[in-house]
Amino acid sequence: MLSVHGRKPAAVVVEPVARGFLKVGLTPNAVTIIGTFVTIAITVTLIPSGHLFAAAVFSGIFAAFDMVDGTMARLTGGATKFGATLDASCDRITDGALFAAIIWYLIYFDNAHPATIFAALVVLVTSQVISYVKARGEASGFSMIGGLIERPERLILGLVGIGLEGLGVPYILPVCLWLLAIGSIFTVYQRLMQAYKQDRQENPKAPGAKTA
Repeated sequence: MLSVHGRKPAAVVVEPVARGFLKVGLTPNAVTIIGTFVTIAITVTLIPSGHLFAAAVFSGIFAAFDMVDGTMARLTGGATKFGATLDASCDRITDGALFAAIIWYLIYFDNAHPATIFAALVVLVTSQVISYVKARGEASGFSMIGGLIERPERLILGLVGIGLEGLGVPYILPVCLWLLAIGSIFTVYQRLMQAYKQDRQENPKAPGAKTA
């Protein structure tokens, strides 16, 4: 939802940063790669060691690079298909690293209840599936817009969960993970139904979908 409605308010902050990066000679792809490596380094070192609030703050800052690189490409008119592919791939890697680090923390540091670990595993898997359904649907010519849990919601709930957990708020991380797990499953359903309905409109008399 926020990926559709939240970009204009964020542009007030993001555009000056993007212009500053361009002035010092950085390219959109370079910002994508830098942001990815730094975010991964933060999550896989701070979260498993229990430094949750610091991980949330720094991960949130560098996750904002996801908006900066796209804004840079728009400002220069230099958006490319490779840049879009690189950006989407790096998003999947950083999302995977974040929730893998959370799972590591839950198992080896927090001794969390198995149900909480299960919720985190669901989020880890569905975060990739949500993006895959969108990409595969768009490759098939469908319009895949919106969804209950997209990347901004996933990052906000995930980082708020670990940040407040680090400040000692009880049960907040399991609550955030379960909200994400349930919302993510629903989002997979939403996107599959988007594709199904559009396919039925285009091919009302076609037989059931074929598997690839």
